[in-house]
Amino acid sequence: MMEIVDLFLQSFSSISLLGALVVLLLVYIVSSYSFRSQDEGKEPPGPKPLPLLGNLLQLDLKRPHHTLLELSKKYGSVFTIYMGPKKVVVLAGYKTVKEALVNQAEDFGDRDAIQIVHEHNQGNGVLWSNGESWKEMRRFALTNLRDFGMGKRACEDKIIEECDHLIEVFKRCKGEAFDTTQPINYAVSNIICSIVYGSRFEYDDAEFTSLVDRTNRTIQLVGSPSIQVYNLFPWIGKFVAHREEINMLISANKKQNQHLFSRLKETLNPQMCRGYVDSFLLRKQNLEESGVTDSHFHDRNLMQTVLNLFAAGTDTTATTLRWGLLFMAKYPKIQDKVQEELSRVIGSRQAQVEDRKSLPFTDAVIHETQRLANIVPMALPHKTTKDVTFQGHFIKKGTTVYPLLTSVLYDESEWEHPRSFYPAHFLDKDGKFVKRDAFMPFSAGRRVCLGESLARMELFIFFTSLLQHFRFTPAPGVSEEELDLTPRTGFTLNPLPHKLCAISCM
Repeated sequence: MMEIVDLFLQSFSSISLLGALVVLLLVYIVSSYSFRSQDEGKEPPGPKPLPLLGNLLQLDLKRPHHTLLELSKKYGSVFTIYMGPKKVVVLAGYKTVKEALVNQAEDFGDRDAIQIVHEHNQGNGVLWSNGESWKEMRRFALTNLRDFGMGKRACEDKIIEECDHLIEVFKRCKGEAFDTTQPINYAVSNIICSIVYGSRFEYDDAEFTSLVDRTNRTIQLVGSPSIQVYNLFPWIGKFVAHREEINMLISANKKQNQHLFSRLKETLNPQMCRGYVDSFLLRKQNLEESGVTDSHFHDRNLMQTVLNLFAAGTDTTATTLRWGLLFMAKYPKIQDKVQEELSRVIGSRQAQVEDRKSLPFTDAVIHETQRLANIVPMALPHKTTKDVTFQGHFIKKGTTVYPLLTSVLYDESEWEHPRSFYPAHFLDKDGKFVKRDAFMPFSAGRRVCLGESLARMELFIFFTSLLQHFRFTPAPGVSEEELDLTPRTGFTLNPLPHKLCAISCM
């Protein structure tokens, strides 16, 4: 509560008291009207909102998914909450989220772009867009991800090559404690770079590392409490420091991508597409030569889609890998079992995707890492495409919907030990790997992560390769019990800053 009050006081300190009061009065009138317009007999239940603030005082803005999970226990699997004056319907639990995103995929299939994102993408790209532009960009992105290796042996070879570079970085630390963040980010990012730009980058390439570092910093800031409040009350924008930093980071990344695009355009060869950017430029060129003037293949869509693919293709997979190594250091007996299985089944040769079926325990550990790490706890916000009656509740067209993925991955009716690291969630009594319906880290339905198969391949090859080569332990002076599994505040849930030792075992 105090952090929200502080944010408003900081904002008002720089403008006249009279102006602040006028703005508050106007917002009070508008928000009061919107609250009163709710048909309480049909719409999902929820806590009573305050004028202007809605239910913000009840939310922990550093861990909003925690609050929403607790509210679902009181109000049920479909409930309403007001984020300031904005009405949001929250979906909780595996069955409810699946029913909405899969069984009624079209009804819940639009994206609701948050304010800070909309300012920069303006409805372009593949992650936050809607309508025909989204359909065409997603279809084109999927086709090209597959054409340039996603799910194929060619992509597997790229990941294996990148593993070798990452292993060399870890070896240079000679068993001393180090922060795994940047090398893992750079390695994972190079996979999407090879698909998007047609080439990988060296880890000491300042152009590349700055692009990755700025992207990860942006993702962290977008989830900060001040930006969450700004998204609801944009009129405080110029008084929010993080907003200016985000603007600078995104502008710098756009400028850098423009340089990359220019270089690729100069050497464009229709007979030899190197990556997604080449394919996009050629499609755009062909359409223009055919006289098509209203195509979705324009520079804004190219820029935003590349930024989307770069961010999504780096952050979540790299973050999951870092959680995986942290869990191994935290639970050495589980690490023992992974390494025993790898040694028995594979030995010293390079692990390949086809080995997955012969490594059930290792596969279970990777899946359990994804489940417990809970990287995107609230998914990206959805929006209803029409008036919907859902589980007896009326949800108006255009209503923001939060599919609470944390409630799926921690659903007590689906998981035996939802709050523990328990690889047996994915093993039967004979130790064979079993799929679980409530395993939904990539979301589901028409907005499911388009890079899911790529991420699964990366996680398997990176994780098995690293565990073949290294034993991961806490930094000297830190016990396993002292390793903190509390996630850092951000749009995605990263581990808190920490160091690990990677002790060579090959």
